[in-house]
Amino acid sequence: MPFNGLNMSLGNLARLSNAQTRSISAENFIGAKGQGGMATEGEGSNASRELGQGWKVSPCITLPPNETTTVAEIDGPGAIQHIWITVNPAVWRKIIIRFYWDGEETPSVETPLGDFFCNGWGVRCNITSLPVAVNPAGGFNCYWEMPFRKSARITVENLIDEEIRGFFYQFDYTLTDVPEDVGYFHAQWRRNNPLPYQTVHTLLDGVKGQGQYVGTYMAWGVNNNGWWGEGEIKFFMDGDGQYPTICGTGTEDYFGGAWNFEHPKGQYGVFSSPFSGLPQVIAPDGLYQSQQRFGLYRWHIMDPIRFQEDLSVTIQALGWRSEGRYLPLQDDISSTAFWYQTEPHAPFPALPDRNGLEVI
Repeated sequence: MPFNGLNMSLGNLARLSNAQTRSISAENFIGAKGQGGMATEGEGSNASRELGQGWKVSPCITLPPNETTTVAEIDGPGAIQHIWITVNPAVWRKIIIRFYWDGEETPSVETPLGDFFCNGWGVRCNITSLPVAVNPAGGFNCYWEMPFRKSARITVENLIDEEIRGFFYQFDYTLTDVPEDVGYFHAQWRRNNPLPYQTVHTLLDGVKGQGQYVGTYMAWGVNNNGWWGEGEIKFFMDGDGQYPTICGTGTEDYFGGAWNFEHPKGQYGVFSSPFSGLPQVIAPDGLYQSQQRFGLYRWHIMDPIRFQEDLSVTIQALGWRSEGRYLPLQDDISSTAFWYQTEPHAPFPALPDRNGLEVI
């Protein structure tokens, strides 16, 4: 069969394909062939006034206050293969990004912008992983393959009362045939702040259909002294009841580390690798920045968690108290779960309002 240009790797990079490559940005809003760089008005109009059309006239857009802007509409079949976005870190939790596949009414992806790219705290953090790369200074890159059969629509919502200037973006995609056994990409954000005492943080619940869970990002803010990561992550699938099919052994274990991430002695060993990482540790500064905050990711690329009918995912928050006893923690925990599944998907829980999203 002819190569459709999907599932790219070094192993098939030399294969020729009839897939068509396209790209949407502020310099080509509709991704049309031969129509990039044609703008005569845009955010770069003043800087390019002596050079004219074709000289970076429209490199970015402004997001109107309290409005949703459609940044990409694509007729399929095809797949998004790369996303690049950058904007001021102060608004990373004040912009919601959503993806809609094949004309669906509810989004398959709905997260704050920063959390989608493993930067939930509004503080720049570089990431070096296979599906997500964040490069200096705040260059968000995503390489999750996102196939669609009929259409794709991407929106960004500005939640604040002021316009957001300097929103730069590029969506690189291919138009090609999509096999029947390919699922649709999904991402969902949830937060407990604080987590109620002796309860678990739920990453996903109520997922219906067949698919595979492929990744977790967590922005974890600690409200107690001591080690905070004794809790177990649990995957309940295909009719599991009280007890899950997959049960982890500790938070740092799930994210690929060990022994409290402590390395060297008395310090967290920050790391970012292809499949897992603790890339961000925000330490107290002795004044107003009073709490420890962490960013962690784990990608199930070589070990996807496959489910046939349903999936729920939870994680415990456990520290230590006196006499060698576990302490249920009441931390500020945000999670972004990534998975593929058949459509239709179950509607997501409503996101909190601007105050509920805010890093405080």
